[in-house]
Amino acid sequence: MKSHSITRRLAAVGLALAITGAAAACSASKSSTGAGGSGSGSGSGGAAAGGTFTVWDPYPQFDSGSAWSQLLSKCGTQAGATVKRTGFDTTDLTTKVLLAAQQGNSPDVLIVDNPVVSTLADAGVVTDTGTTHLDTSGVAPNLLAAGQLAGKTYGVPIGANTLALYYNKAVLTAAGVDIASVKDWPSLTAALAKVHAAGKKGITFSAIGTEEGSFQFLPWFWGAGANLKQLDSSQGVAALSLWTDWLKKGYAPNSVINNTQTTSWQEFATGQYAFSENGTWQLANAKKAGFDYGIIPIPAMTGGTAAAPTGGEFVTIPVQDKTDRYTTSQKLVACLTSADNAQATDTTLSYVAATPAVQAKQVAANPDLQPWVAAVAAAKGRTSDDLGTKYPKISQPMWTAVQAALSGSSSPQAAMTTAQNAAAAATK
Repeated sequence: MKSHSITRRLAAVGLALAITGAAAACSASKSSTGAGGSGSGSGSGGAAAGGTFTVWDPYPQFDSGSAWSQLLSKCGTQAGATVKRTGFDTTDLTTKVLLAAQQGNSPDVLIVDNPVVSTLADAGVVTDTGTTHLDTSGVAPNLLAAGQLAGKTYGVPIGANTLALYYNKAVLTAAGVDIASVKDWPSLTAALAKVHAAGKKGITFSAIGTEEGSFQFLPWFWGAGANLKQLDSSQGVAALSLWTDWLKKGYAPNSVINNTQTTSWQEFATGQYAFSENGTWQLANAKKAGFDYGIIPIPAMTGGTAAAPTGGEFVTIPVQDKTDRYTTSQKLVACLTSADNAQATDTTLSYVAATPAVQAKQVAANPDLQPWVAAVAAAKGRTSDDLGTKYPKISQPMWTAVQAALSGSSSPQAAMTTAQNAAAAATK
């Protein structure tokens, strides 16, 4: 790979850094400290089979004795190679991958946040599955789409998480709300009105002015039937108007403007709120909350399940000067994403599996995952619709519009019109 082609695309990869924050927030188990393993990429050396193969991942919380590290070692043994693994903070990983590609020193296997895949593919950093013969036939198409660009697929999803609505059963019961009645936006808003009238709090979410805010707004945006290529459509304005009206009526707190997904969850954990928009990564915390809860998929405007954005990572094979290494790298990826290994790995990461076959096994083992499987089935990648590297240039104006409308400095229509003009200019 020509290093100058990477350099020309530095700006594109820099933009990807803006969206990694959401994926980090989507997996509460990820830590910014304590790298597991050591060493740097050495993909350009060694033989096609045997020798040392490097793996970089965004799971620094897992040390060398963890089940994840042991799985990597096992997969290496099966492939006839020694695995040298390094765990990076999510944001650091993207930067280090770019630098390694410039230096011709990429890892053999790279596990990276799904929104970044198309950016790295556009920069020529990762291979497509046609080149490396990775089998993606069993993967749910909506999850695979997050790693696709211009008709090619770059890697295999290791699993996915997404958003849904947690609800406090006691709060809803006291307010006379039957959760079965919540099927669309009008019925959800009616439930919030009853809760508010009963003296409790309605719904909390994250609308912070970062990618995390866009991540949480997207189910409502997509649930209205809006498209990211036209932010100021009547559907897009309707989604922002929904959130704005909730704040005006006191159904959602003003704190959502600054809430991260973590602080939003902390509000719900007080037991005062009826609903919280949050993800699979809060399941363990939900069980510790001290009150009965349930989960429903986020409803679309007129009913059904809204498409929520997918979080989670893809297992990719970076471009190597010595292409004979791909055969062993392919064996490593196939092992990591096999049905037998995926169930254990996804349980560890609080992910829903990427294949329907493994999802069924997960639900059989843990029925609490059923609403999450339904939510993931309706989910879509932020870079889907062939947006690729355009997504960050659209997302920033969108979260800025959300902030403007919720703070009262602009109407939903004006905020989205401004956002669309900025996104159109940025994506020319």
